[in-house]
Amino acid sequence: MRKSHPIRRVVLAGAATVSGIVLLLSLKPASDPGSAQAAGIGAPPAASAQGGAQAAATGTFTGDAAQTQYGAVQVRLTVGNGKITKAETVQAPKGGQSDQITANAVPKLNQAAVAAGSADIDAVSGATYTSAGYKESLQSALDKAQASAGSSQGSGAAQAATVTGDAVQTQYGAVQVRITVNGGKITEAETVQAPKGGQSDQITANAVPKLNQAAVAAGSADIDAVSGATYTSAGYKESLQSALDKARASAGSSQGSGSQGSGSQDAGAAQARTVTGGVSQTQYGPVQVRITVSGGKITKAEAVQTPKGGRSDQITANAVPQLNQAAVAAGSADIDAVSGATYTSAGYKESLQSALDQAGG
Repeated sequence: MRKSHPIRRVVLAGAATVSGIVLLLSLKPASDPGSAQAAGIGAPPAASAQGGAQAAATGTFTGDAAQTQYGAVQVRLTVGNGKITKAETVQAPKGGQSDQITANAVPKLNQAAVAAGSADIDAVSGATYTSAGYKESLQSALDKAQASAGSSQGSGAAQAATVTGDAVQTQYGAVQVRITVNGGKITEAETVQAPKGGQSDQITANAVPKLNQAAVAAGSADIDAVSGATYTSAGYKESLQSALDKARASAGSSQGSGSQGSGSQDAGAAQARTVTGGVSQTQYGPVQVRITVSGGKITKAEAVQTPKGGRSDQITANAVPQLNQAAVAAGSADIDAVSGATYTSAGYKESLQSALDQAGG
């Protein structure tokens, strides 16, 4: 008998292996959903998994003013069908070298926000603090847009919305609260900013969890201060109230959108809602305005924060009542400055416009 050549044996073995693989593959079903989905083929559309298209935010949303080492940064977004169509900077650091840095960085940040459609954007080289403040305020504006969209989805189903309150300056640092609201109740509360450094770290670590729990339990800003954390507690409650105001404004603006019949629509349109504007930093201190809107008109205006101390007390006492009256009379931020209170008036108008943006006016 003739010996088979080694190479021939290798070829035959290889052929047998290939034949076996072919046979195995022929037994596998032609349609394997698992493998097809893993390869990205035939994956079901996201909309079908969600049971239909989701409502998208549309409108103008002003983020909270973010305090940086060189000044406040505040962003206003125009959103159409859930997409950022325009980003502009309402406040940015000013004076000295800040003017040049701002002039260079802000246009780039605005463009990046529109391009990314989120707050996940790169910092501009040489403008680290401004970029960080911009991203923080941008995220706040996006939160408000999301809350607005969430509150208008489905007239019958309860929708969760996330709302970020205004940053409140305390003696030891800023405090800012973000809440999740579902079915008119606070389901989650978290602290976005809190005092840091030295003894503040220990106080914050002790107080913040308790304040968060109290906010959820109470469902309002009527919560007790944590012992030993008076300033942090006061700032927390103020920011929490601001977040609740925004949540109510968002919910109020969507009432009547799915109602049938003119009577129920009129009732929805007549709902009064309270909105707190962003904090406007002036040369003499912060100014912040809260308005009550009913039937598309400002029915009440009040100053939540105003410059204090020394001569500012007298100027504020004279100017603020006049500004409040002017806001109600005009129904807009197009009001005249009070003589002798130029900075306070400018800050008032800026915060008032922020509140009107949130109210949809």
